[in-house]
Amino acid sequence: MIRTNEIIFSPKYGVLRHVSFWLLWLLGWAGFLTLIWSTFTGNFIRIGLWIPAFILFSYPIAYIAIPKLLLKSKYLVFLGSIISWLVVGWFLSVYYLKYISAPVLDLMHMPRGDNYVWQCFLCVMTTAACFSSLSLGKQWLLKQRDFLRAQQEKMTAELQLLKAQVHPHFLFNTLNNIYSFSLDGSPKTPELILKLSSLLSYMLYDCKAEEVRLDKEVEIMKDYIDLEKERYGNKLEISWTVEGDIRGNFISPLLMLPFLENAFKHGASEQIEKPWMGIDISVSNSILKFKIANSKNEYISHSDNGIGINNVKKRLGFLYPGKYELKINDEGDFFSVSLMVKLGGSISDYAIAPLSSVTAQTITA
Repeated sequence: MIRTNEIIFSPKYGVLRHVSFWLLWLLGWAGFLTLIWSTFTGNFIRIGLWIPAFILFSYPIAYIAIPKLLLKSKYLVFLGSIISWLVVGWFLSVYYLKYISAPVLDLMHMPRGDNYVWQCFLCVMTTAACFSSLSLGKQWLLKQRDFLRAQQEKMTAELQLLKAQVHPHFLFNTLNNIYSFSLDGSPKTPELILKLSSLLSYMLYDCKAEEVRLDKEVEIMKDYIDLEKERYGNKLEISWTVEGDIRGNFISPLLMLPFLENAFKHGASEQIEKPWMGIDISVSNSILKFKIANSKNEYISHSDNGIGINNVKKRLGFLYPGKYELKINDEGDFFSVSLMVKLGGSISDYAIAPLSSVTAQTITA
């Protein structure tokens, strides 16, 4: 099936576009003149005789003056060329009428109106103005299309870069955890390596897609939690809840994981007497709610400007403009993140209650 954009812009339909324009122009003029003068057949012949003159006068303006002068900001030269071309148009009308149009009309015994040369000249000008306007509009649409395509390519490149930056940042911390176990000669090291292998497979293959299944993303987060729990043992209390339809939804990969990683980094410090962490994931009406809270030393200022967090903010802005809410709060002795994402559609389509902070009371042993 041929698309409208292809007919408008594709060079292979150029002849079809031009033939269609001149045919419609001929029919339109003939129909209009029939309302005020002569018959449709007579007007069709009169206008048809002038189509070559219309083309001869209109095309240089549309395909030389506009692209090479007007669109390149040579306004004075463009204005001068148009004024000069109007003079050419007058003589073109006079000689075309004298040597082509008038002889044919006289041969067919078809009358001409008063001031016919002026009428023909105005018709030539009107045709050129209309044709040039359409050509200018097409040029503008082409530039807009190229601009939007360049912006899209730039956005895609930036998203790929941001996603690529998440992977090393995450792997750096995870490998450090496994390295600590290997130094202690822990028998759990092979199991941890297997979990890390699963994470690597996810990032190398699954994350190439624009979106992944939400349940797969949650599963990877669970693997990450298991890796970290082995590192901290019973020292860290973790609450983990998942509710709603996570199997039937999709999300851009690695949007929640950096917050989880950040919570472990700042919420399990040896300086904290009883470190804790709470993770709550729920899906309702295609709206994902992700809440995470972690303990922290109230005298240590926690920054949300790490590499991973900044990348998530940029990716959210790119991928879910107007479809997400993100709140990051430093509450003194604990830190909380609340993320709400509309998985498809517009987040404004739903009445979304304000995000509530996760408090220490939600944390269970």
